[in-house]
Amino acid sequence: MLPVSRFAKSVTAPIVMCLFLCVDFCAGQIARADDLDAYSCGDLQNAYGPFDYADPVAKADKLPIVETHHFTREVETLQRGLSSTVAGDLDYTLRAFPNHYRALWSVALLQLRNPNALKSYRSADCYFDRAIRWRPQDGNVRMIHGMYMLKKGDLNAALASFTLAVNLMPENAEAHYNIGLLYVDMGKLDLAREHAQRAYALGYPLPGLRNMLRKRGAWPEKTDASPPAVSQAR
Repeated sequence: MLPVSRFAKSVTAPIVMCLFLCVDFCAGQIARADDLDAYSCGDLQNAYGPFDYADPVAKADKLPIVETHHFTREVETLQRGLSSTVAGDLDYTLRAFPNHYRALWSVALLQLRNPNALKSYRSADCYFDRAIRWRPQDGNVRMIHGMYMLKKGDLNAALASFTLAVNLMPENAEAHYNIGLLYVDMGKLDLAREHAQRAYALGYPLPGLRNMLRKRGAWPEKTDASPPAVSQAR
């Protein structure tokens, strides 16, 4: 849903258990790496919420109130606030819906462009910490966090988040596409090609990753339309 290239345009029981343990462990590692926790980033309880952005009932019943008054197109694109400042409206949105995907990306961009705008509220890192504490198995949150880390230039943190995103959403084309882009940046072309093939087999429409691999001589001109499934990201 939210790839780097498109966002601006908008088993078995043991395996499942291992995945959940990995998610919880990595979530803790990400939080501890930035010294973020409930004490420094705030408790999740809120006067209105918190609600789950991925819950269709909350989306239908609660989200319209928040978005009508606090997350307009102008707020999302960082042009101007509605009820207060852009940062204030993003803060309200992310306190009500900590894993609001589009608001998380907006606050990430605000942090990168003008961190002083958030000084009266929380850092983008804190909003991601809160989203991960709220819904640690939400693969879209992990993917957006990876995009943010990539823009910050922290490739290792981006890889950790993208890996979790792929493991949580193995049939998500954009998760494979994003980790493929990162592997190109890291010079790991075999892994990049593996995830690119999976992304395109799942219907990803943009050719950017394939073109990058082709320029590097790492994309076969005749590719199996249905490559083997990627069992787990590295």
